[in-house]
Amino acid sequence: MTLPLSGRHIAVLLGGPSSEREVSLVSGRECADALERLGARVTRVDPGRDVAQVLTKVAPDMVFNALHGEWGEDGCVQGVLETLKLPYTHSGVLASALAMDKAKAKAVLAAAGVIVPGGGLFNRHDAAREHVMAPPYVVKPNAEGSSVGVFLVFEGANRPPEELAAPSWTFGEEVMVEPYIRGLELAVAVMGEANGPRALAVTDIRSSTGFYDYEAKYSEGGSIHVLPAPIPDGVRDRAMRMAELAHTALGCQGVTRSDFRYDDINDLLVLLEVNTQPGMTPTSLAPEQADHVGISFDQLVLWMVEDAYARCSAGGIA
Repeated sequence: MTLPLSGRHIAVLLGGPSSEREVSLVSGRECADALERLGARVTRVDPGRDVAQVLTKVAPDMVFNALHGEWGEDGCVQGVLETLKLPYTHSGVLASALAMDKAKAKAVLAAAGVIVPGGGLFNRHDAAREHVMAPPYVVKPNAEGSSVGVFLVFEGANRPPEELAAPSWTFGEEVMVEPYIRGLELAVAVMGEANGPRALAVTDIRSSTGFYDYEAKYSEGGSIHVLPAPIPDGVRDRAMRMAELAHTALGCQGVTRSDFRYDDINDLLVLLEVNTQPGMTPTSLAPEQADHVGISFDQLVLWMVEDAYARCSAGGIA
């Protein structure tokens, strides 16, 4: 029996220099193993700044980008792959850069009719000195993923998080400050199919730490995923349509995941951000939702590879 990726040589980018390195190593391992089960010859690449030289030497047919966070998810590596004329998974340069910049992404999404939180950008030292908006509010880096460097400031807090002004802060000089929205944490994965984006399902995420932070996202037992989310049909449909609209508005391709807050008391559904390279770990949301609608992990990985090849052969690398 001929396997679907027999004769293909695929380089998997995993690890990298970002704060999400450890998660990327797991995502990359899982995807590389799936690619081998599908018949591909796989070269695992833990990239540094010499990634162009390494990939030129490796000479793969295409690249499965399993990097997360800064550099691997923000358009930088995508630009290198464009220059090398290598097909690659997930979104292209512009969509990757846009989605990673929370302030710019919010402006584009709001213009497209997506409901996003209020708030704005502030210098981290100003945000550490005094409340820049009345609590409760959320402070997060403008260009990081996986809830890295996020703080909740609750009502009655005497002062903002001191960590924002610490010399050890490595997440940029500007931070996004948004009103805190009570309620449910929801997520929707989207596959950018040829006839338009397809939202898969809605997951209700219940964190054991009280906040869906990096630890809750990726540690075993850090959160419980309730799938399908026990929400009214109308709210589920709104979330799925909004995720598809966001995917299109930002120009995303491949698989994305949109994160929401749903205030069930005021019936307010707000999109927090779009992840252009969602996790592909055993506890990740996108593979769970794919499995829920009948797409196995290996089938999802195969679809991502075929999608990348198809976009390249259609006249654009990504």
